[in-house]
Amino acid sequence: MRAVNLLPKDVSDGRKRPPLPVLAGCVGAVLVTALLAVLFLSASSSVAKQRRALLDAQAQFAALPTPPAPSAVAAQLPKQRQTRVAALATALGERVAWDRLLREVSQVVPSDVWLVTLNAVSPTLAPAPAPGTAPTGFVISGCTYSQESVARFLARLDVVPDLTGMTLGKSQAAGGSAGSTGTDGSCPPGMFSFSLVGSVRGGGASS
Repeated sequence: MRAVNLLPKDVSDGRKRPPLPVLAGCVGAVLVTALLAVLFLSASSSVAKQRRALLDAQAQFAALPTPPAPSAVAAQLPKQRQTRVAALATALGERVAWDRLLREVSQVVPSDVWLVTLNAVSPTLAPAPAPGTAPTGFVISGCTYSQESVARFLARLDVVPDLTGMTLGKSQAAGGSAGSTGTDGSCPPGMFSFSLVGSVRGGGASS
């Protein structure tokens, strides 16, 4: 007796394989998923490391000793510095440039006037003049041949920046004998002796 196969032909040969594009798509999806998983794990590891580093830094900062409070002396240093700077600025502002003052006076002395004495006091040391009296911070005396020369010298002293309030103290004909030479500070006969008085400006006022 001859055997006969009653099953369909496709069933007997097995299941049909899927097309190649479908297989390629599945393999690609698996690879992309694996790559994303690797990237996620790498990022998670980096975040964990940075978090541990932050915790370590916070722990080290917390372990640092608290700085001591500044002492009372250190707290007063800025105020003392400001006070000293202000005092120095005040002293420099009141300082008188005596070399400049004498140079200015020498440049305005008329050719027919001879100086005998010159007394000058710093404005910080000169006493305040009493009401109705002339200042005595700057006193200059000398000899000349005429009252006009005295007036000319006084007018020139008025323009000296370091002087203020210059006025005539006295101006009179010199006395003494005919043979007097004026070695004692007085003027020879025939000349006029005079004195001019005023005050010296402070260093800040003359600038």
